[in-house]
Amino acid sequence: MTRTLYDLCGRDERLRFSPYCWRVKLALAHKGLKVTAKPWRFQQKEALAFADYDKVPVLCDGDTVVTDSFEILRYLDATYPDAPLLGEGMAYQRALLIKSLVDRSVNPALVRIIILDLLDAIHPDDRAYFRESRETRFGNRLEALHDPEAGWRQLATALAPMRDVLAQSDFLDGEAPAGADYLLMGSLMWAHVVSRTPLWADDGPVAAWFERMLKINGGVAGSALTVRHLG
Repeated sequence: MTRTLYDLCGRDERLRFSPYCWRVKLALAHKGLKVTAKPWRFQQKEALAFADYDKVPVLCDGDTVVTDSFEILRYLDATYPDAPLLGEGMAYQRALLIKSLVDRSVNPALVRIIILDLLDAIHPDDRAYFRESRETRFGNRLEALHDPEAGWRQLATALAPMRDVLAQSDFLDGEAPAGADYLLMGSLMWAHVVSRTPLWADDGPVAAWFERMLKINGGVAGSALTVRHLG
């Protein structure tokens, strides 16, 4: 079966930084499913017209088209039940909680840390679109949003619950990674790929977990090209 993932790329086609696409790539690797990651840029919306969607990720699994990262994870569990990602019942509710924490707390903190690095990482032809659309969304200029010191304080608070869990277990989902880990790792890969400086400067539980996550599933995350490789 042909499997294709439309995957956001930057100024170098190999630079893949979307937190939501990373969720899906990690989930596919978890399931042992091969996929072709097709590069896509912010303004190539006509390329997704077949999906009735204007952003990535879009997964084409044979004739089936699935959009939205969390819906793709749900689809993968329903279609390929081995090696569950989200589980059911209490496990599924826990994954929903982690998703909300990441979307509402972790991502806004990361924006303050990486927004100008992100602007530099995207394709030059997309930068005016990115600036206009994000400044409209946030109600402020990107330069005003950029406040790494405040962002790191905000991130430390957002990650506190995860830090407590990871001080006692190797992964958020226990002895092995699953959906909760991929939901958080996707966002941290966003920063890892576009940041001009390494993401972690400490050896705390989250940093140690991040290093483990870079190595799992054949090192799919650890082999990612970053802006630091490009110079």
